[in-house]
Amino acid sequence: MTERPRQFILAREGWVHVAVAVAVAAIVQWLAGWLWALPLWLLCLFVVQFFRDPPRRIPQAARAVICPADGRVIAVDEVRDPYLDRTARRVSIFMNVFNVHANRIPVSGAIEGRWYHPGSFVNAALDKASRDNERNALLIRTDEGSEVVVVQVAGLIARRILCYVQEGVRVQRGERYGFIRFGSRVDVYLPAACEVRVALGDRVAGGRDILGFLPQ
Repeated sequence: MTERPRQFILAREGWVHVAVAVAVAAIVQWLAGWLWALPLWLLCLFVVQFFRDPPRRIPQAARAVICPADGRVIAVDEVRDPYLDRTARRVSIFMNVFNVHANRIPVSGAIEGRWYHPGSFVNAALDKASRDNERNALLIRTDEGSEVVVVQVAGLIARRILCYVQEGVRVQRGERYGFIRFGSRVDVYLPAACEVRVALGDRVAGGRDILGFLPQ
């Protein structure tokens, strides 16, 4: 099993990027002065905000499905689940470059499937991104028997999906399990009888807000 990263305010996926940005800005300031270095320091601020990873208070409501990512809800519909071949409620969340990009487990249970699909890198806000883009999907079965599929989808400039859990392990709701660099989307396929609590256009926070409730 791949080791999962510890929780830090700055995601460890960004440590190297932040270090390089700071080093380049500092060298330019030393050699050429602060005016030349100012754009690079602004770039440092952007890199730091992109890789921020604040702790979240996880909701403890029974049967709750929590948001796996920060962003804007761009789809709430009934579709055919491409992974389990069933009718499902789909909730899609688009992450722009200013959102937190750490991904969190929506429900507690066991990972019973993992699928990786190479693909293209069209704008993640487009619906065809769910079927055409590079993506990584997890099937989580809860102790009550509900099946939830959560899919990391690469975006227009995203070039790496990171997932730290493997098939066969148990996961906890709200647990940090992955990261996508830079700008992306997460799709959640829920049982058709699931009660969805978010609407198109809502702004949501991963690990904090509730997407809906699983059927009893």
